[in-house]
Amino acid sequence: MYAQVRSGAEFPRCFRNMGFGPRLAVREAGPSFRGAPDMSITSGCLAIQTRFSSMVSHALDQPLARTAAQVWAIPSAPGALIAAERLTVRRGGRDVLRDISLAFEEGTITAIVGRSGVGKTTLIGALNGLIKPSKGAVFVAGAGRLDGAVALKEVRRMTATIFQDHALIGRLSAIENVLLGLADTRHPLSLLPWPQRLRERAALVLEEVGLLDRATVRIDRLSGGERQRVGIARALVRRPRLLLGDEPFASVDPALAMRLGEEFRRLVAGRGLTVVLVLHQLHLARTLADRVVGLRVGRVAFDGPAAAFGADEEKQIFAP
Repeated sequence: MYAQVRSGAEFPRCFRNMGFGPRLAVREAGPSFRGAPDMSITSGCLAIQTRFSSMVSHALDQPLARTAAQVWAIPSAPGALIAAERLTVRRGGRDVLRDISLAFEEGTITAIVGRSGVGKTTLIGALNGLIKPSKGAVFVAGAGRLDGAVALKEVRRMTATIFQDHALIGRLSAIENVLLGLADTRHPLSLLPWPQRLRERAALVLEEVGLLDRATVRIDRLSGGERQRVGIARALVRRPRLLLGDEPFASVDPALAMRLGEEFRRLVAGRGLTVVLVLHQLHLARTLADRVVGLRVGRVAFDGPAAAFGADEEKQIFAP
């Protein structure tokens, strides 16, 4: 496998950041130039051998190794998996979140509650890296500050999200939708069938949510509760450490939401997951979560055990 190095005006940004000169451009003739036996510069007769290739490969690998080794715990919250520090998010000319500081300990379930428009969904977006803070930062154990490509990649690898509208594809079967939770593990243009080991992995989580017998049924033929279970299975098939949810039980009736909530708690507790959920069903927040965070006008107005979130606290959060 060969890679050609030539002089020219074009020069990849990643090489500039590594300190190589602006007139050196790398062109690969294969999928990787790691260990390439020979490189040549077209404007001259200089040959750069494997040693240069190894040096570049080592330099590219260093940020990943350094991040994992040096930034494991969050300094301000050693027991937390993820934390927001002095977080402000400004959207549409106003501060949706204002000076939010929250740490989410590993293995806990936190419910985010509040009136519509107070920034609950924005907080979830900031935690998974989809929304960039205007001020402050999000920190993740094992990745550090969530502001670079390496940290974002690590967070997305360890995170799964359950959406309010399920975000399922109606014409696909339940198991095919669950497999989409693993889409980032293979090439996006791949036409090959899913490997057997991944299909078995998807079938196992469908069995856990009680839908193995519906695995081959199209999503648009399932009930609302069944679709909700498929959404949960698609998140769990990723084997995440952090599970985020934006009102995942909003589309089902209260009785079914309570039953799904109990099943959900059993599933995540068995895996030791860290869970942050936006919930509008307060009775579900009190029974499902270990901790309740109440937002009001973009700020934290309540933060404590779910058992301590009583009628007075509810009035404080939801008062006009």
